[in-house]
Amino acid sequence: MARPQSDAALLEGVRAICHCLDQADDRQGYELDWRGRRFGRALGVALPATVEEVSRLVGYCGRHRIAIVAQGGNTGLCGGAVPTGDGRDRQLILSLRRMNRIRRIDPLTDSLIVEAGVLLQEVQQAADGADRLFPLSLGAEGSCTIGGNIATNAGGNAVLRYGNMRDLVLGLEVVLPSGEIWHGLRSLRKDNAGYDLKQLFIGSEGTLGIITAAALKLFPPLRQVDTALLALPSCEAALSLLKALQTREDVPLTAFELISAESVRLVGEQFPDKSFPLEPGHPAYVLVEAGWTGPCRADAFEQCLERVWGACGVVDAVVAKSDAQAAALWFWRESITEAQLRAGPHLKHDISLPIADIPEFVEQMDATLRSRFPGLRIVNFGHMGDGNLHYNLNAAPGVAADTLQAWQPEIERLIYDHVAERQGSFSAEHGIGQTKVDDLARYRSAVELNLMSVIKSSLDPEGLFNPGKIVGQRPFDTDGDEAF
Repeated sequence: MARPQSDAALLEGVRAICHCLDQADDRQGYELDWRGRRFGRALGVALPATVEEVSRLVGYCGRHRIAIVAQGGNTGLCGGAVPTGDGRDRQLILSLRRMNRIRRIDPLTDSLIVEAGVLLQEVQQAADGADRLFPLSLGAEGSCTIGGNIATNAGGNAVLRYGNMRDLVLGLEVVLPSGEIWHGLRSLRKDNAGYDLKQLFIGSEGTLGIITAAALKLFPPLRQVDTALLALPSCEAALSLLKALQTREDVPLTAFELISAESVRLVGEQFPDKSFPLEPGHPAYVLVEAGWTGPCRADAFEQCLERVWGACGVVDAVVAKSDAQAAALWFWRESITEAQLRAGPHLKHDISLPIADIPEFVEQMDATLRSRFPGLRIVNFGHMGDGNLHYNLNAAPGVAADTLQAWQPEIERLIYDHVAERQGSFSAEHGIGQTKVDDLARYRSAVELNLMSVIKSSLDPEGLFNPGKIVGQRPFDTDGDEAF
């Protein structure tokens, strides 16, 4: 079946609606994912500035059977914001970066309304300027956008206290595959008028609708934040410390981050100018943060730690005495990802487990992988307070990249099978994107997959919103017929 219009003619129609990039050099930064592993050639990159332009663009693409890949900061780790294929299937990237206004901030109702292209860091700063807190905190907060955070249900370091992105959203404005605009920007804390439709779009990775704006929750600012790094003899001891701190009313925990000894070693190797503040080589370290919204004693945090760490087997500890010292401690947690990139070939596994299962899982999985795959470095770290581990692996010196790649299917199957046996998830906070479509089909039940498929086909019957992601369908096959 011949295409009715050339690509050039279709792009003229896009340009009649909004700004559009169509040269290869201009598209390149949008077509390649952050990790440099997924590339998909796009028809062009549309840059609408208003929700009305998004609506018109979606209607135009629907009439001409052009698939749309919505994109925020393109900082995702699963290839969910770049096209699939080589461009033979027409896919248009719809970048929301020009929709970057903070529409309203209301300290009285602890809410603000922002457009999808606003950077997370800009939302944090706007909240701070109104003497409020927006608590989502990620390593990419200077480049990721609110729309992308919502579309992937981002997690981060403060989930223990404030929840995932899903818990921070009050309302949404969404352009549907039909081109209709759902005006759901309500800042209500209670609304039981039918289905909670916003939940469909949070975490849907642009496959059901294009999020153009959001009403978000704000919180009282933290007047005092304390940070400590502790060394422990095991993951079991780290779990005991977490439970001991959670039972104390005088320690409002914000973060509880697990860092393995191998993670510390890797960061030290890649950043040799940095000095680790504790004796290296202990089996486990935890970074603990607590934040107070009201007055408290300056030494309250340190005294509380001293009361519990003996019973939990704490071997050594350092408490930050300034913001600069706290940042220096956080460096050892937040630089692990960059250290892995610098160290060469690596595998990432974003998993979640019942918190009580983490020590046994780590012990068993470490032993299994070391016995079957000599030459692996297990770089395990993550948000232990909410059960999310980044159980990552690097190739040791002497292990070639193609060897690690050949091992990857068996390694992932081993890890994800163990996670599934413990009623965990193979995707805790990074989403599905392109890289985990097969894993979703393997580890979710037929009932769940059917429900997802029904929702997708109901909202997007032509399959034109972010094809090849989550449910895995393509918008059309090579002869132009629908293929679902």
